[in-house]
Amino acid sequence: MMLNTDDFRHKTTVTVRFHEVDMLGVCNNAVYINYFEHARLQYIKDIGMMPKEGIFTDGFVYFMVRNEINYRGHSYYDEELDIYTRISYIKNSSYGFDHLIVRKKTGEAIVDGKGVVARVDPHSGKSTLLSDEFISTVLAYDKDVQILRNK
Repeated sequence: MMLNTDDFRHKTTVTVRFHEVDMLGVCNNAVYINYFEHARLQYIKDIGMMPKEGIFTDGFVYFMVRNEINYRGHSYYDEELDIYTRISYIKNSSYGFDHLIVRKKTGEAIVDGKGVVARVDPHSGKSTLLSDEFISTVLAYDKDVQILRNK
């Protein structure tokens, strides 16, 4: 199912920079993963989940364990892109993001994708339960997030 902008509450905008394009002025495919990362971190900041002291100061680390991307078109040097981001589900120790990148001028979808982030205890290296605070903060921002935790 193709995502559309109405499926999202969160949006951030980027401009394709010169070093991100090839000799034809087309944005390199790998750059979109960086755009997804930028949008994920902005989402976490905007909903108030980024610790004030900075990233990774809550005693845990968060690893990107899966990225999936679908290319629907191209973007070009100096083009403005809107990146729509949402957390689609929360499991015990991981949560999933959906992303949609569209041309700011036309709204044309050029890239969509998904990602999975896992919370890990840095001492044991094992996944660890996401906090109730994390879940309640995400749900306060977007009530449509699916909770898929095991009891």
